[in-house]
Amino acid sequence: MGELTSYNEQFEKIVNIIESAKERAYRKVNEELILMYRDVGEYISKQSERTEYGDAFVQKLADFFEENYPDLKGFNRRGLYRMKQFYELYKDNEKVSTLLTQLSWSNHLKIMSACKNMEERIFYMNMCIKEKYSARELARQIDSGYYERYMLSQRPLTHAIDESKQATGNIFLDNYVLDFLNLPAEVSEHDLQKSIIQNLKDFILEIGKDFTFIGEEYRVQVGNHDYYIDLLFYHRGLSCLVAFELKIGEFKPEYVGKINLYLEALDREVKKENENPSVGVILCASKDDEVVEFALSRSLSPTMVSEYNLKLIDKKLLQRKLKEYIELAGNVSDEE
Repeated sequence: MGELTSYNEQFEKIVNIIESAKERAYRKVNEELILMYRDVGEYISKQSERTEYGDAFVQKLADFFEENYPDLKGFNRRGLYRMKQFYELYKDNEKVSTLLTQLSWSNHLKIMSACKNMEERIFYMNMCIKEKYSARELARQIDSGYYERYMLSQRPLTHAIDESKQATGNIFLDNYVLDFLNLPAEVSEHDLQKSIIQNLKDFILEIGKDFTFIGEEYRVQVGNHDYYIDLLFYHRGLSCLVAFELKIGEFKPEYVGKINLYLEALDREVKKENENPSVGVILCASKDDEVVEFALSRSLSPTMVSEYNLKLIDKKLLQRKLKEYIELAGNVSDEE
């Protein structure tokens, strides 16, 4: 039995070599594909500027491909215009030159069609690379206004809240969208927890793929009492345990004392020596930032208080809020 286990371990190493080679090959093929689309786009762009061709050049090129190379996919009029747009969007931007070939063409198309400005495009490019988004996952994040929610979460609020943000690397959002749970507006904490477990892949997409799920109703013991943490995760980037407490109503100050108890128990009994102190996230249906500030001002452990929405937030509303914040920040900067 021991000899068989030894062989299996060696064979798994060979499988890892094969998978690594396949991944490198895929990245190389994708890199060449993106460079090809960019080069075709550059050629089309420059030819279209010539007075004797103009906009008609793209249509004539599309007709040529259809007549002579009908099996080549993506080289119709729409596809060729996208290649032209791809080149023209990024040709003078050195910041994105190293990012372009790390994304799939499908993800590039979604970013080009859905993002309003270069800052937003670069944000989603970096997210695609860091989180390894599929086309479906990227579309979900864009449709849920992830960029706007992230940017709004970075705005300064109060001393205690900002300290918690800094202590947790600014990775947590003020607002999470849990539309994928398909729950009614009136729901129990038990139903919310069970639905998250049933949709764990989508929940981790929303909170970040650096999270690894450890367990639900995770038991910690303090004295002669047992306590149960709703959801326990480990975050690779922060190198710490993260305890999620789920609340269906408005945030209440007493929630902080409860999660501090959980975090202290985790740090004493569960945390490993090489790991950082545990972090708490109280996920509520609503919160008053002034109440949160008072509650966190004496908190001993890094704790974030975030809201959740069970339906998609109107993206135009998020964009308007972000615009107002940027304008306000600009006015304050000018005054200083």
